[in-house]
Amino acid sequence: MLVSFAIRPRECNITQPTLFSLSYTQDKLSKRTSKLAPLETMEVALVSAVTGALKPVLAKLCALAGDEYKRFKGVRGDIESLTRELAAMEAFLLKMSEEEDPDVQDKVWMNEVRELSYDMEDSIDDFMKSVDTGDTKPDGFLEKLKNSLGKLGKMKARRRIGNEIADLKKQTIEVAERNARYKAREAFSKAKNTTVDPRALAIFQHASELVGIDEPKAEVIKLLTGGVSTQEQVKLVSIVGAGGLGKTTLANQVYQDLKGEFKYRAFLSVSRNPDMMNILRTILSAVSGQLYANTEAGSIQQLIIQISDFLADKRYFVVLDDIWDIDTWHALKLAFPVTSSGSIIITTTRINDVAESCRSRPFSGEMYCIRPLGMVHSRQLFYTRLFNSEENCPSYLKEVSEHILQKCAGLPLAIIAISGLLDNIEKAEGSWKQVEDSIGRALQRNPSIEGMMKILSLSYFELPAHLRSCLLCFSIFPEDSIIQKKVLINRWIAERLIHTEAGYSKTYEFGERCFNELINRSLIQPGEPDRFDRVMSCRLHDTILDFIISKSIEENFVTLVGVPSLTVGTQSKVRRLSVQASKQKELIVPKGLVLSHVRSLDVFGESVKIPSMDKFRHLRFLDFEGCRRQLENRHLENIDRLFQLRYLSLRGADKVSKLPEQIGRLWCLEILNLRRTSVYELPASIVNLKRLVYLLIPTQVTLPCGISKLQALEKLKFVAVYDQSFNFLQEFEQLQSLKALALDFEDYSSAGGANAENESKKSIIVASLKSLGNLLSLTVWDGPELVGESLCPMPLSLRKLAVWRSSIPHVPKWVGSLVNLQKLRLQLVRAEQKDFYILGGLPVLHYLTLKMYERETINSPSTEEPEVTRVVVCDEVGFPCLRKFYYDSQYAVMNLMFGAGAMPKVDDLGIEFDAEKTESLGTGGAFDLGIENLPSLVKISYYVRGDDSSRVEAEKAAIREAANAHPNRPTLTII
Repeated sequence: MLVSFAIRPRECNITQPTLFSLSYTQDKLSKRTSKLAPLETMEVALVSAVTGALKPVLAKLCALAGDEYKRFKGVRGDIESLTRELAAMEAFLLKMSEEEDPDVQDKVWMNEVRELSYDMEDSIDDFMKSVDTGDTKPDGFLEKLKNSLGKLGKMKARRRIGNEIADLKKQTIEVAERNARYKAREAFSKAKNTTVDPRALAIFQHASELVGIDEPKAEVIKLLTGGVSTQEQVKLVSIVGAGGLGKTTLANQVYQDLKGEFKYRAFLSVSRNPDMMNILRTILSAVSGQLYANTEAGSIQQLIIQISDFLADKRYFVVLDDIWDIDTWHALKLAFPVTSSGSIIITTTRINDVAESCRSRPFSGEMYCIRPLGMVHSRQLFYTRLFNSEENCPSYLKEVSEHILQKCAGLPLAIIAISGLLDNIEKAEGSWKQVEDSIGRALQRNPSIEGMMKILSLSYFELPAHLRSCLLCFSIFPEDSIIQKKVLINRWIAERLIHTEAGYSKTYEFGERCFNELINRSLIQPGEPDRFDRVMSCRLHDTILDFIISKSIEENFVTLVGVPSLTVGTQSKVRRLSVQASKQKELIVPKGLVLSHVRSLDVFGESVKIPSMDKFRHLRFLDFEGCRRQLENRHLENIDRLFQLRYLSLRGADKVSKLPEQIGRLWCLEILNLRRTSVYELPASIVNLKRLVYLLIPTQVTLPCGISKLQALEKLKFVAVYDQSFNFLQEFEQLQSLKALALDFEDYSSAGGANAENESKKSIIVASLKSLGNLLSLTVWDGPELVGESLCPMPLSLRKLAVWRSSIPHVPKWVGSLVNLQKLRLQLVRAEQKDFYILGGLPVLHYLTLKMYERETINSPSTEEPEVTRVVVCDEVGFPCLRKFYYDSQYAVMNLMFGAGAMPKVDDLGIEFDAEKTESLGTGGAFDLGIENLPSLVKISYYVRGDDSSRVEAEKAAIREAANAHPNRPTLTII
């Protein structure tokens, strides 16, 4: 989904939908219990860090008290009584959730109610599972309810539900009696601005990277490069300072400025509990250019020797971020030869003794103590984040703003966090004054630790309930993890932590808005954007992670096992389990933990003893990607016991070759990821997964017949067309919910080449594609004939089309009819003027990638090359909305030029070409691309190849000269 960028957050018209709330009053609730249709509340009954599973429990009790159960008068009366009691508890919890520091009695009671709510939901789900039979194949709680109506009429089932409800009511009364009254102090009023700021990435970069960075960056660079000794031995600078001062940001800025001078370089985080094997493998992969998977070694010593031998005669640049102890440094420094003259190393640490150790022999080192921001830069950071500039700050907020800034003591992270908080409360002096008073005493006592935690606490308690739950999920991941956005949002969906609408795609879009909101509030850091400027990952600052972990343990939201120097919560009953193992010894989950109520399970590390699946009865989310190398078929035994499972990822588990037939009993499963496993055939029972919306499979997998039964399926990737049966392919057109599809036309089953059977299969799939009226995204591999003219007409709904390994002579005419197309990737033999006229006419095309590949010429060197003419893109060609344009002509003549008024909105240009091939155009010097004619250009990525180094350098120089001459002075990056 493409989002329009706004100038200010409050001017953006993309707002978050209001979440459905089950905050019943007692009178209203008693009426609702008899009239409420079950389907109205189920999908909006969210689990929350604030209220636990109270909302789902209320929804399920409402369903049980509906008209269908009037004949169970005694049971129904107990249900209504219990529901009223729980509704009052829920209202109390929601009120108390605004309290930053409730008294001890209230805090204990809140935890009791949350724990009770989880147990209640599990108990109700267990009951519905027990009265269900295997032949009904219900899809979820409501379906189980509907299919079990007849059975509930039986005496045994009637007694069972009566006992269940009576027991739940008894537990509720006991908890209520321990807390004599439901009363909460009033928290200060907060008017929330829930507008999503689509400039999240730009704001974060501006806030954390640019303000006040120039002077310290210049000082560190001078320490690294100054003096004659730079060319004689390795230079080292150790940046030291408290958390939140910006050590990593400073090191990264220096790295970005100097890395172009070094062919062998690496930037990595060491962290508090380092996995030395993983760190050394990462270093070896980065400096040597090997794939990480190919750097496996027998021991730490062998890896150190490998790295040292490789770098012995080379200039290198390495940044080791966040070193916590001297022993870690003593081990790491052995990998870096001191004889590599001209090399440089940067370390960052919070600990002075570590910094002193880093700069001592054998390296020639300096220690750089990072300073807090001065008031000038503090103001710049604060006011830019809130008002775009200090001048735009209302006069009535100026004084309180200055007081808040003084108490932040120049800590960038504190200023960013507090500005994120203030941007989401009322712009009134009274509200801001209360924030100032709340942080004042803590910051005065200890500005680097206690004050920081106070600011984060304020930011946390200001979050809406669903965002608090989303944020606490980050405590599941190990320190310094790069967390993929897609996995994170799917977790929120699977556990029903965010609002779920009709259809997976809309739900996911809401998850993206939640993700952006956490970035807007500066609580998570966006990862590097992809070539489409999409943020696909994130990470957390260590200080924020520490805070989130403390809150998760306090509220029994997550239980962490295997994390050194961390005490897990006192609760033996686990709700979410994160197992984090080192490689030193096998980690076994402690026996004292009760696992039968776990809702999500994540395993990180290759030395974990994977527990049996029959211990995790109420699991919703299961991700084995973190321990993929040790996962085997046997670990999937009893997986059908997970009757609530919604998300299952086996990605990368190459030892898994077969799925059990029982997987078809996972009737709640919505997402199944089997990419990079060794599974080549799916069991026939897979078609029973009626709620499956996303199926991600390895290429070459054979899918069973009956796929048309998966009417909820929205995403299917990657289907090897020629390996499928005719019956399977003929069912494709019945998948009318399908929105994203990836097809692979490589012939894996034979030596390749055209044959009658494959031609028939191709015809069937083309006919099916034309009937998929809701299709938004299509990816095609190895199908040049398919993407010629045979696809016409395509569904006009298509927004993304990507074609790989499929060279075609020209842009097909049918492409011009795709009026909703926003992203396009094509592979052409050679670009011609008519191709750009077709592409330029697409009204909403934002991203375009063209790869030139003269397959005929390469395969037949003796063939005479056709005459090459220049292709000029000018204002009459069109491209009214295009912003990103990538043109890869490494294997063809670079004949593209930009004329006056070309591509008026393109701000990001990527070009790759062969310098020697431009000579065929008769250019005496470097080829003129006409970059100056792109008026909005701000970024150029380029790569020039060729055997003639002088010609290559001439082309590079021409690009640099054109960029310097451009009025926008676009940044240059070598691909």
